[in-house]
Amino acid sequence: MSFFAPATPSTAPEPSPARDSLRRLSGLVRANARLVVRNRLTLSYAVVLPVLPLLLVLAGERGEVGPGAAAVITVVMLALLFPVFYNTLSMIVTRRDELVLKRMRTGEVRDAELLVSLAAPGAIIAMLIAVVTVPAAMALGVPAPRAPVLFLLTVLLASVTLATLAFWTAAWTRNAEAAQLTSMPVMGLLVLGQLAVGFPDEVKRWIAFTPGGAVTDLVRGSWFGLGPDDDVPTMGGLDAWAGAAVPLLVLLAWTVLGGWLAARSMRWEPRS
Repeated sequence: MSFFAPATPSTAPEPSPARDSLRRLSGLVRANARLVVRNRLTLSYAVVLPVLPLLLVLAGERGEVGPGAAAVITVVMLALLFPVFYNTLSMIVTRRDELVLKRMRTGEVRDAELLVSLAAPGAIIAMLIAVVTVPAAMALGVPAPRAPVLFLLTVLLASVTLATLAFWTAAWTRNAEAAQLTSMPVMGLLVLGQLAVGFPDEVKRWIAFTPGGAVTDLVRGSWFGLGPDDDVPTMGGLDAWAGAAVPLLVLLAWTVLGGWLAARSMRWEPRS
């Protein structure tokens, strides 16, 4: 009889950096989402305010393109401005001043995980608003989106763009109160695109290269089949995809620019 039992292979799973990173990220996202839900003021301007512009549809005749396009574009803009951009900006600045970011970086949490977890709740809210907007707008008489996947892709990519711009804006925002002022340039770039309809063609050509101009063109094309200078629908679903190349590249360029600026200037603790 042998006194030495044969070694049995361990059934415990080997540690995986990717699995550990996903576990940390999901935990951080849940924690940040709970904080957003518990703050009634933040929740109201993040969820309630963006959907109110749908009531603009009632100002026109049922099925009319103009009021419907204005309402849907405004919903998307507010969903990007408040739950994505401003909420991410204020969360970074507040937690930086409270030394939360500094403490978390001393542990196993990676910088990318920390930033993604701060932006994810707002991006998820924006995507949910986009999804809910489709049946809500159709119930009010707005025609169905011609390229719904492109519409949702627009909101997703624009959320990433606004999140990177929030990271960069946080770098030169001293405190949460100052965020009301430092957020104005990015907000202006977004709102300017929606107001471009009233500008001369020479000006509109340049506004199309702003984040707001790209989002406006993508929403008009993906939902209503409208080109940049069209008042009546001229594009089908495939045409909308074909015309989306330039505005999608514009959003991607702003995302790269925002990420590069944030990487160069990001602050993780208050200024001394």
